[in-house]
Amino acid sequence: MTASTASETAPLSRPVIAGVVTALVGFTSSFAVVLTGLSAVGADAAQAASGLLAASVTMGLACIVLAWRYRMPITVAWSTPGAALLAATSAVEGGWRAAVGAFLVVAALILLTALVPRLGALIASIPPSIAQAMLAGVLLPLCLAPISGLVTNPWGVAPVVLTWLVFARLAPRWAVPLAFVTAAVVVVVGILRRGATVDPALLLPRVELTAPVFTVGGVIGIALPLFIVTMASQNVPGIAIMRSFGYEVPWRPAMLVTGLGTALGAPAGGHTINLAAISAALAAAPDADPDPRRRWVAGVSTGFSYLALGACSAVFATLVLLAPAGVIPAVAGLALFAAFGSAVHQAIDDPAERIPAVVTFLTAASGVSLLSISAAFWALVAGLAVRAALRLGRR
Repeated sequence: MTASTASETAPLSRPVIAGVVTALVGFTSSFAVVLTGLSAVGADAAQAASGLLAASVTMGLACIVLAWRYRMPITVAWSTPGAALLAATSAVEGGWRAAVGAFLVVAALILLTALVPRLGALIASIPPSIAQAMLAGVLLPLCLAPISGLVTNPWGVAPVVLTWLVFARLAPRWAVPLAFVTAAVVVVVGILRRGATVDPALLLPRVELTAPVFTVGGVIGIALPLFIVTMASQNVPGIAIMRSFGYEVPWRPAMLVTGLGTALGAPAGGHTINLAAISAALAAAPDADPDPRRRWVAGVSTGFSYLALGACSAVFATLVLLAPAGVIPAVAGLALFAAFGSAVHQAIDDPAERIPAVVTFLTAASGVSLLSISAAFWALVAGLAVRAALRLGRR
């Protein structure tokens, strides 16, 4: 049966459902990382919830615009590695306002990438082993959370880890979302046992606008590493994954849309949106629809699903706020296991690049902060310096 024949018999609901699944998996498997990252760089509970809402809305609109305009299953996501980077970064001078300023700088850099191709080439010139080693070092402390949580709060964290383990074997795609469902049950049970009440106002989505400030620590310590991680771990792999399914994503329009989306969401606390990488396959693969010409519907469906999930952002943020110690960090850590494993593999895959990669990894994992600049930046500096020293005098 040809693709065109199959498309005549396959219901249109199939790509619609594929889009809903894409959004559910992408959102529930990483929203805890986003909230953790925003809180780490100075956001209070209301500002973090606003950032989750802003990112959900902007990436939903970006999905709809790109998929509809180019008739491709192009999906957009928030930068999960970028959120993990924020989670490993302490608040810089200027606090949350400086972080918002850094998000706007990232937006400007993404837009420049669309307008100045050489900037994209400059990012691509960073050795993948160095970039991935930096990401792995940033992710390490977060990935340790499920282990430490089992010690500090075994009754709360163990059900979450066991759920993840069971479904990692039976249905890997749903392992992290179902681990979050278990975490939500743990939170609700805890509320009922304590007889606590929840203010209904906390469950309503709200926007908290913040006037940005621009500081050296914010630009160098947050914006530059966030931009590099987003490009190297999201946009470039996202293009490659779409190409593997036969879609040539238009680079400049994609960067313009995601750059503008990041700029619009930043004052409300949204950190960065970019082309989806891992979740992109859920909407672009043949499972979404036998006919590749109809899979763009999955991209539009993903966008509308993100808008619906964004409307529930305050509910998710409240669950995180009320969660027992260790439960939500455990979910966030489990969500990053795959990204950490992939980053480590790419970092040490080439023996000739292994030593600079190890130096980069250890510097990022150390969490050192110098001159109010985060460890992620110094990890890049250290890795590139060691690499240059080892290659000195060689062709």
